[in-house]
Amino acid sequence: MLVHLKTLGCRLNEAELETWAQAFQKAGHKITRKLDDAHVVIINSCAVTADAARKSRQLIRRVHRENPTAKLVVSGCYATLNENEAAQLLGVDLVVGNKDKNQLVEQTLSALNFDTMPTMSTEPGEISLFSRGRQRAFVKVQDGCRYRCTFCIVTVARGEEISRPVAVIIDEINSLYQQGINEVILTGVHLGGYGSDVDSNLTELILTILDKTKIPRLRLGSLEPWELPADFFSLFQNTRLMPHLHLPLQSGSDSVLRRMARRCKTDEFANIVKQARKQIKNFNITTDIIVGFPGETELEWQQSFDFIKAVGFGHIHIFTYSSREGTKAATLPNQLTNEIKKQRSKQLHELAETMKQQFVAENIGQEYAVLWEGQKRDIDSNNQYVFGYTPNYLRVSCKILKTESIENKIINAELHTHSKSEIFCYLKL
Repeated sequence: MLVHLKTLGCRLNEAELETWAQAFQKAGHKITRKLDDAHVVIINSCAVTADAARKSRQLIRRVHRENPTAKLVVSGCYATLNENEAAQLLGVDLVVGNKDKNQLVEQTLSALNFDTMPTMSTEPGEISLFSRGRQRAFVKVQDGCRYRCTFCIVTVARGEEISRPVAVIIDEINSLYQQGINEVILTGVHLGGYGSDVDSNLTELILTILDKTKIPRLRLGSLEPWELPADFFSLFQNTRLMPHLHLPLQSGSDSVLRRMARRCKTDEFANIVKQARKQIKNFNITTDIIVGFPGETELEWQQSFDFIKAVGFGHIHIFTYSSREGTKAATLPNQLTNEIKKQRSKQLHELAETMKQQFVAENIGQEYAVLWEGQKRDIDSNNQYVFGYTPNYLRVSCKILKTESIENKIINAELHTHSKSEIFCYLKL
């Protein structure tokens, strides 16, 4: 059986796809990157915003239209929050809610009457990531969230916190490394809450991974800026743990943060960033900001803007607030007009670009170990540009001969020049 996997939304969704891909392959089936060839299509949907839910419906319809003979299985947050609606969409054969995601492969094979072949029928080396040739992989370590930010529908869709056993995580990372993966990203709905249900914590997990695996590079996915222990940033003294964190701030105004039910005040956030940058030079902090949250006054917006500017970020994911049915924020008074939200979004995008370029400039002249990922474009008949990522997650390019290949190799490079859209470097062979 040929299985095709698609996802919308977060890195956690991607991690789940990779887990399913390996499970299908262990059951004797194959993963195909071509939708037209697939006997079964798995869609991991998203519902973080109303637009994401709409795109999930569109994707389901498009997949059925392009391959009407394939069995279609839908999971994820959209399918969980709108199970009946998803089940009634044309072409959908099976809906698997988030609480049953761990059994998705088994349910698919059983419900759709596909036989499972013995594991030994799979040739050695065949089991690998669903997208071959990748250098990094997402590993899901936990699901669910015990907090209820007023704008977030994902906690409703994902349920309570469940941590994966450490031994299972270690086995998965070691398996990925044996397949040639050089970088792993730990993901979860509330990554910082890892271990809350199994008497452990994220720090213990990281230390165990560094001790019991040989993965060269370990990254952390989006991490809420609270519950980090006092010694958390000392972990980054181990150079295998990459100096980049995505810490969602959401607003730089404390009064807005209270309406959001966020658990981190601006002064606490600033202290976290200070600790990170004190520990590692050019530590990259990126973030999420919601523009135009209900009731956001001009004064609150200016407070937020000034705080964001003062902290400085390597990159900002900017979300214009949209009402999401089922969340407390949707019931709050003083919803802002689209014109105000658009104006503030434009202002923040301009600031974000300025800060990004400033951070890049601060890294010029530095030497980093770069994980090279592939060819970017030809320069002439003899040379090509290749790209890769520094430990602090800057995408860089360098020129090599077309006869050379450095893909999936970690090679030092010195950053020497940059444009608005590109950072160039020299290999340090």
